[in-house]
Amino acid sequence: MLRFGRALGRKLGRPSVQGIRFRMGLAMAAALLPILILSANQTQVEFRRQAEERRLDLQLAAERSAVDAKAQIDSTTILLQTLAPEAAGFYCEPRLTALVSRLDSISGLRRFNEAGDEVCASRRSGQAADDAAASHVRDQDWFQRLRNGEEVVMARAPGAPDSLIVAVRSQRPLGAFQGAVAAVIPLSTLQPDISDPALPPGSQSAITDADGRILTSTDASAFAVRRAGGLKTWIQGIPRGEASLHETRNKEGRPHVYAATRLAGRDLFVLLSAPSSGLLSWARLNPIGVLLLPLAAWLTAFLAVMLLSERIIIRWLAYLERIAAIYARGRFSVRPVQAERAPAEIRVLARTLGVLGDNITRRDQALLDSLDEKDALMREIHHRVKNNLQIISSLLSMQQRAVSDPAARAALGDTRQRITALALIYRTLYQSDDIRAADSRAFLSELVGQLIAGEATRGPLVTSAVEADQLVIDPDKLAPVALWLVEAVSNAQKHAFAGRGGDLQVRFKVQGDTSVLEVQDDGPGVSEDDAAGVGRTLMTAFAKQLRGQAEIIDAPGGGSIARLTFPTPEAVVPSEGAGTATPSSR
Repeated sequence: MLRFGRALGRKLGRPSVQGIRFRMGLAMAAALLPILILSANQTQVEFRRQAEERRLDLQLAAERSAVDAKAQIDSTTILLQTLAPEAAGFYCEPRLTALVSRLDSISGLRRFNEAGDEVCASRRSGQAADDAAASHVRDQDWFQRLRNGEEVVMARAPGAPDSLIVAVRSQRPLGAFQGAVAAVIPLSTLQPDISDPALPPGSQSAITDADGRILTSTDASAFAVRRAGGLKTWIQGIPRGEASLHETRNKEGRPHVYAATRLAGRDLFVLLSAPSSGLLSWARLNPIGVLLLPLAAWLTAFLAVMLLSERIIIRWLAYLERIAAIYARGRFSVRPVQAERAPAEIRVLARTLGVLGDNITRRDQALLDSLDEKDALMREIHHRVKNNLQIISSLLSMQQRAVSDPAARAALGDTRQRITALALIYRTLYQSDDIRAADSRAFLSELVGQLIAGEATRGPLVTSAVEADQLVIDPDKLAPVALWLVEAVSNAQKHAFAGRGGDLQVRFKVQGDTSVLEVQDDGPGVSEDDAAGVGRTLMTAFAKQLRGQAEIIDAPGGGSIARLTFPTPEAVVPSEGAGTATPSSR
């Protein structure tokens, strides 16, 4: 059950189940549900009517069945009452035998005195008749009842389970008990007829005594019930001259209806049994009219709604969904022209979608034109800033040549290098495909080349090598990096390569969230004077702008390493068509 609930939950969670088609079908099914309810109500009414008719048929059949058996018992009772006043004599036995031979419904006649001894009896039935009623009956219940004043008594014959004793009281003129006259009747002659066409199928009949014991029946199992005491309590409460109905379950647990009526006095009852009508019994008799036609109409309407919703609505919505997906990919030139064959509401939606595509196309074109204009302006601005910085650098170079003081010349040279680095940034920006950012690898390579080339004519040879990861970053983060590199290279040129030349290595590594820029020389190593210079102070300041730290340490093979460690700036995604890319480590 739990697996079924989970499978049903997954099924109801699918888009096809939550869509318009399913909901329309569900709504139509709910709208047509009253048809099924009305059909079920009619079936229930017909079932009740049928069940009531079956109960009435069973009750009337019980009364009809009792009529024949009652007439036979009444005629036997009248015969016995006629014989009761006669005294037993020499001709008693021949007379009783002669009567039995003329009556097919009686198998024996007997007369008993007040002590319960047999006085005479018919001999037509031979020994079987003698066994039907014992010679001494004074201790039997039916004889005691006659002695106590009852006029007519019926009981099963001792020694003959298939026979019934009908006995009447014989008394003297003053009312004193004189004995009894008894007739033995085969129970088979009293068996109610179940061939009545009015009886429900599966009906069975029986004759019972007042204690509910079956005397004779067509099927005894049909009268075995679950309730304690069987049918005794119900049978004893049946009014005289009326038939009564009772419904209960038999031993197998199946519902049965029982109809009973008194046969004679309070001793015998006719009992009929029939299976109770099931809820769908009428539907089984008329399945097409009661169940199949309403169900077919309901299913036809449901399937028609599902099919029509697919043809009229769903397929056009799916078509518009495909158009919208194309728009989502940036292709606004497609128009939903096929929707002109759709219903009016879908056509309106398609036209609205087409107008939306036109508006987006025009807006995108306007934005692209604006961006191109802005790009051109920004490139012009970067170009002018670069030119201005170049002019400043040229002026500083002229001033540097006019100054004779070595310290002043060095200070002006350092300043010119810093301005050159900034000018290089702006040149890189306006020459790149994307003016918002620059590629760190190309920029660092070009900057180191300019710094080394600028000093190549004024001293010994310095070789350089640049190894850099690619990282596209904005100018705000690139400027501190460039200025720190200028200070690190200038420091190496002043202290490591002065008067001797050497080899310079620049490494830029992007290590996830941390980036490392190193400048390594092969000079004499770190000295105490380096820690107090202006360059070292500027390097520390530029590192703080990047929220990093700067340090100068001895290289393992000799020389020193200036190292800048800082958080990796957020990579800028290049615009479409840009030639640069972010590093694989990012």
